[in-house]
Amino acid sequence: MTGVSPNQHISAMIASGAIDATSPIEAGQVQPASLDLRLGPVAYRVRASFLAGRNRTVSERLLDFRMHEIDLTSGAVLEKGCVYVVPLMESLALPAGTSGAASAKSSIGRLDLLTRVITDHGVEFDRIPDGYAGPLYVEICPQSFSVIARTGQMLNQIIFRTGKTVIDDNELRLIHAQTPIVSGQPVISDGLGFSVDLRPETGQLVGYRAKPHTGVIDLARLDHYDPGEFWEPVHTQSDWIILDPGAFYILVSREAIAIPPACAAEMAPYLAMVGEFRVHYAGFFDPGFGHAAAGGSGSRGVLEVRCHEAPFVLEHGQIVGKLIYERMAEIPTQLYGAGIASNYQGQGLKLSKHFRNPR
Repeated sequence: MTGVSPNQHISAMIASGAIDATSPIEAGQVQPASLDLRLGPVAYRVRASFLAGRNRTVSERLLDFRMHEIDLTSGAVLEKGCVYVVPLMESLALPAGTSGAASAKSSIGRLDLLTRVITDHGVEFDRIPDGYAGPLYVEICPQSFSVIARTGQMLNQIIFRTGKTVIDDNELRLIHAQTPIVSGQPVISDGLGFSVDLRPETGQLVGYRAKPHTGVIDLARLDHYDPGEFWEPVHTQSDWIILDPGAFYILVSREAIAIPPACAAEMAPYLAMVGEFRVHYAGFFDPGFGHAAAGGSGSRGVLEVRCHEAPFVLEHGQIVGKLIYERMAEIPTQLYGAGIASNYQGQGLKLSKHFRNPR
């Protein structure tokens, strides 16, 4: 069946052995259109980020680049600015015609924790080729904060695609006419464009900027940390802010977004031609995100923004990225926010779940 695999198909793949693991896969790992991936017991500190290349395996490349081995079973610090490779518990034996794509989970992206899945013979990050059979690894590079990670934690997720899944602009306009996918007039051109909100309805808070010298964040601690120890609030009295080179920001989209049950969506990497910054590396939005039938009334997209070489003026309403909508192979039997633990249904400007709500 053409489309993105829903939860019931993923469960069937687990039962058939197309998805395997060193420890039994837990029911909570299966999301409406994705599978959460678990860290294995060992991390390797490596000299640099790498891809295996067409003729090499990741284990062969680790012989070239590994520096030392770290035991994750009791938790270990992964230091800011360092690169680590962790074998994942899950492995794949995909049937011909099925490929995969991976992304950091929402809370991980909001910590500015660069995590990318790599495969044997791989030439791209976060892309699992058609019919791939073999192990999965994740490269982890903390950008803003050092973190404590443990075996079994889920930093990344993977979706599975069969055939052509992308919904073209004409079909996307028809979907919007039937079930609105965005508040206001949609900007549809090779996907759904979205803009940044720098004009809050109340107050002057428009986002957060990561502090440069902070403590360690334990990924197992939820609703625990004081945001003020790690983040500076960003306020504006105008309709613009200046992004500083190298700084990491949490902002929010102006539009409220909805993903109908028959669709999934991926946030496309931002094009550098539009400005000296980048919004998010890539992220998946499950069927039901912001959708009324799943308990939503539109949800804002949280923007993970990093400025590059030069200071850049970011203005209210500026288009900063797009969502690429994809068709599901079948409507999932569970939707985001509908009877499952979904942290960001109906969200606005919000830090990761590791932080207490700002007072």
